[in-house]
Amino acid sequence: MNEERPTMEPRPMRPPEEWAAAHGFHNSIGFEVVREGTKNGRCLVRGKIEPRHLNINNVVHGGVYATILDTCMGGAVVSTLHVNEVTATTSLYVEFIRSARLGQVLSAEGVVARRGHHVAFCDGTLTDEKGTLMGNARGTWYIWEVPQKKA
Repeated sequence: MNEERPTMEPRPMRPPEEWAAAHGFHNSIGFEVVREGTKNGRCLVRGKIEPRHLNINNVVHGGVYATILDTCMGGAVVSTLHVNEVTATTSLYVEFIRSARLGQVLSAEGVVARRGHHVAFCDGTLTDEKGTLMGNARGTWYIWEVPQKKA
């Protein structure tokens, strides 16, 4: 049996200039990219825990940790992109160190550990408002060059 394969894989789009303030899953769950903390291979994401973030045990759902850590590390990579590049997460490893609870303010910081031509490696840390470590993450991002449109 010979299955047909798609001729092209979907490719990420170039983030808009104001990507941090633009739409995104992180915005829809109530977290924001902090512009002042986002440049030169670093990105900061912050938000307050609301009832919608809790699981059945009344602690933050692990998907919230994964989302904001993915966002801060991906944002760190985006801050290094050239005008003709796009990026997407290829792997994400998250460690849940402590449970966050209703009302806590969480901050996630992503840092590019190494950026090559096609791959970037990042580290992320998640803390509460007291600076207590809540979680860690590591991940890789693939970087594509896209042809510039002719004027």
